[in-house]
Amino acid sequence: MEDAHTKSTVEVLQYFGVNSDVGLTEKQVLQNREKYGSNELPAEEGKKLWELILEQFDDLLVKILLLAAIISFVLALFEEHDDQTSAVTAFVEPFVILLILIANATVGVWQERNAESAIEALKEYEPEMAKVMREGKHGVQMIRANELVPGDIVEVSVGDKIPADLRLIKIYSTTLRIDQSILTGESVSVIKHTDTVPDPRAVNQDKKNCLFSGTNVAAGKARGIVFGIGLNTEIGKIRTEMAETETDRTPLQQKLDEFGEQLSKVISIICVAVWAINIGHFNDPAHGGSWIKGAIYYFKIAVALAVAAIPEGLPAVITTCLALGTRRMAKKNAIVRSLPSVETLGCTSVICSDKTGTLTTNQMSVSKMFIANKVIGDDIDFLEFTISGSTYEPSGQVFHHGRQVNCASGEFEALTELATICAMCNDSAVDYNETKHVYEKVGEATETALVVLCEKMNVYGTNKAGLSPRDLGSVCNRVIQQKWKKEFTLEFSRDRKSMSAFCIPSSGGSSAKMFVKGAPEGVLNRCTHVRVNGQRIPLTQKITQKIVDQCIQYGTGHDTLRCLALGTIDSPSDPRTMNLEDSSQFALYEKDITFVGVVGMLDPPRAEVISSIKECRMAGIRVIMITGDNKNTAEAIGRRIGLFGEDEDSTGKAFTGREFDDLPPEQQSDACRRAKLFARVEPAHKSKIVEFLQSHGEITAMTGDGVNDAPALKKSEIGIAMGSGTAVAKTASEMVLADDNFATIVAAVEEGRAIYNNMKQFIRYLISSNIGEVVSIFMVAALGIPEALIPVQLLWVNLVTDGLPATALGFNPPDLDIMDRPPRSAGESLISKWLFFRYMAVGSYVGIATVGAAMWWFLLYEDGPQISYYQLTHWMRCEIEPENFADLDCTVFEDAHPNAMALSVLVTIEMFNALNSLSENQSLLVMPPWKNMWLVSSIALSLSLHFVILYVEILATIFQITPLTLVEWFAVLKISLPVILLDEVLKFIARNYIDGETICRTSGYEKPIKKRVSHTLLTIIMLTALCVGYFYWILQPYFPQLMHAIGKDSQSIPTSFHSHSRDDL
Repeated sequence: MEDAHTKSTVEVLQYFGVNSDVGLTEKQVLQNREKYGSNELPAEEGKKLWELILEQFDDLLVKILLLAAIISFVLALFEEHDDQTSAVTAFVEPFVILLILIANATVGVWQERNAESAIEALKEYEPEMAKVMREGKHGVQMIRANELVPGDIVEVSVGDKIPADLRLIKIYSTTLRIDQSILTGESVSVIKHTDTVPDPRAVNQDKKNCLFSGTNVAAGKARGIVFGIGLNTEIGKIRTEMAETETDRTPLQQKLDEFGEQLSKVISIICVAVWAINIGHFNDPAHGGSWIKGAIYYFKIAVALAVAAIPEGLPAVITTCLALGTRRMAKKNAIVRSLPSVETLGCTSVICSDKTGTLTTNQMSVSKMFIANKVIGDDIDFLEFTISGSTYEPSGQVFHHGRQVNCASGEFEALTELATICAMCNDSAVDYNETKHVYEKVGEATETALVVLCEKMNVYGTNKAGLSPRDLGSVCNRVIQQKWKKEFTLEFSRDRKSMSAFCIPSSGGSSAKMFVKGAPEGVLNRCTHVRVNGQRIPLTQKITQKIVDQCIQYGTGHDTLRCLALGTIDSPSDPRTMNLEDSSQFALYEKDITFVGVVGMLDPPRAEVISSIKECRMAGIRVIMITGDNKNTAEAIGRRIGLFGEDEDSTGKAFTGREFDDLPPEQQSDACRRAKLFARVEPAHKSKIVEFLQSHGEITAMTGDGVNDAPALKKSEIGIAMGSGTAVAKTASEMVLADDNFATIVAAVEEGRAIYNNMKQFIRYLISSNIGEVVSIFMVAALGIPEALIPVQLLWVNLVTDGLPATALGFNPPDLDIMDRPPRSAGESLISKWLFFRYMAVGSYVGIATVGAAMWWFLLYEDGPQISYYQLTHWMRCEIEPENFADLDCTVFEDAHPNAMALSVLVTIEMFNALNSLSENQSLLVMPPWKNMWLVSSIALSLSLHFVILYVEILATIFQITPLTLVEWFAVLKISLPVILLDEVLKFIARNYIDGETICRTSGYEKPIKKRVSHTLLTIIMLTALCVGYFYWILQPYFPQLMHAIGKDSQSIPTSFHSHSRDDL
């Protein structure tokens, strides 16, 4: 049934053809069940496990690796092996690649499974049983809640979970209070009624005649008719919206996908090119003269190139870095559920924050109050007080004009009576949570605020020394409760908007009193007198109006306080004449009230929120408050926390859900660009706001705690649930705030930015390493020299040797100005043109140095073979061209020393490159290695592991390397060190010309062109001079050998080097 709230109870009963005292017939139940279905949320049909597994391999880089593993496995299976060790070694590469792919797929499947649990969590709000009336059955009967059908007459009472959406038809108790916070986000329970709500566009908060499935009865008893079941309930609509919401990939995942596609294309082109340029070598004698064997050999080199080019360790390093980030965030009370969201926080540009509990404490607190000072004729003068403290903690002071007041001194007599009303006309309390070490409410928030006010006032001067935290929460209230005995309470009702407690003095006597509290307009209408310095002064209409005006002043403007009027009935009616079961009579007993004072309370802003919002503004992050509360109240809080300026006009910046709906789509989109506040919103509004923000290119963080927030939490890039929120909200979110604090979000954003910066550093580190490996293999293929690096060595470097320092780069300290920069664009490229140039410059040197190390051993090393360049580049012709390879043992080309040299240079140069990655642009002189001791330790561990595979015989055999001498290690260091010099020059250019130019452009200042060109030329000349000088120093001792190597005449080679066998070397 649509718009049940707009229909009268008679109309709803007629629509379903049911009598409210009898219920549906068995025939009607069957018909309605066939028409509307069962009252349950359907189970989510998740993807099958095999589908999830296959999805993890739907990635170009993964496909290339998988293909490389399969090809390597097939080649290893059919290749002829000299011994068992080489046979085992051949299978190491495909086995390791498959392990990597399986590990990545496992993580992906686990994350997908977690994403599906949010919808399932909704089922916890489905009640199991319901109390229903059916024709032919005597009285109320219990049935399973999923058997309910529209038209059923259902009874609910305190503690019950509402089994379906109900239209109220009768309330049996004085009031009916419903806790519907999980659905609407309202912080206090809502008083319901049976009257018609004529507005067909009313939001759920305003449908006071309806009860919603999954919410709870806080107080009272009522009867209603079912008008919505299953997916047609409000909670069912949320479930449908969540199921239809597709989770987009995070900016990091998108960047890595783009990077993977680009890298895949480049790898494919290079692999084909390497294979093609060696077609002429397929028939070389080294391959037995077989074209097929030659083709397979170079095909293996192409496969090795693919393995080298793909940073296999990157997914593991990114996962580890994000996991480390989650640990740091957890220490700041931000619990991250989805690892990729850690980085997404770093580019957050809009934070949509709930008001209650996030920007505020969610702990009602009395901040102002007033009593009458004197009355002269129709004029009244007030004494105003302010109260410190913004939580339920009973510590705070009372101030009058900035002066602390001792409420027990008797200076202000009416304060004692006001405190008495707070303590006696109250059914709530404060409890101390021993685990969390915080004070919590027991009962209603507004009443709890009065309990805390009574403790702060301490009107009887109670000595609190030595009391436990639990006792401190109620000691002053107990003193008052010992002086008075509560006989009964007239509960709150909608018509009179007040409640009262009938009390008698504990000392005996007949001077009974009724203490009254309620809405000012409700209480003042029945007030006849006002208490002034202990005297009872008659109220006039003008005095009453001035009290009302003072309440309006409290309830509007900057304060927007929730006001309660407090009063006493000094001569109440005889209790024996009262009908305590008929709430309509209560107003007759609450008459001749003496006005005592008014207290103004609010859910106060958190102390740290003002500075956090200022920090967001400095960081270029827009904060939008989204709340289900009243617009005026929300605006007042917005001004208190700095969301709005003190005198800022909120027109066009603050909207209610209704106002937002009334705008055409274009204006709604524009409103989302400018808005700072949305009040009185429903779940659909939140989702729509997120959609508009995303259409503007914003990266949105959305907070929430209720079931109603779940669709928007799931739709936004970063869903942030409150630690005190529902399970549905938590499972739909990427992050949970353990302390429900807005400042924690800002701290998490800062951590996300730092993680992204560190991630760029280790990606640069890993990619430059991979470029070096590609250049190395490409040079080997192009020059026609023996393999310098084999696939198993490349895997070892990519996964282990490089992986440890890359992970340690995640511990780099954040930049000091990290929150002074605007958020980076989600479309910002992971690799800029300048970064690509740096990758290529450093990577090219890595590749040249690696191949150069192997060639050094062949051509220049005193204890090496010292063969010629021609012999090295035509080594496959060794056996068929004896005239060019006279007296040379051809097995020298199978020696493990060149491989050991190349691998050692690659590892060492990568360790130096890790030091370069401490900072993107800062010199090592400014950012020394000890700024990140984790990096220093990881470099030491990586080098240790390299020594292990180099000097442990069985491992050296697997990796096809051999131990190096001190001379060889000295050569390794000399070849590797220039990478530091190279990157220092690149950093210098970045600091002074790349970043500097950006700053100049944004500031409007442009450096003179001549000056920029001269600087660039000077830098190039410096770089060239340094490189030439360094390499002259390295190669100068080898000039004779170098001249010999360039010569083609093998007869000029010293005979002592020609007869080397592999065993001799």
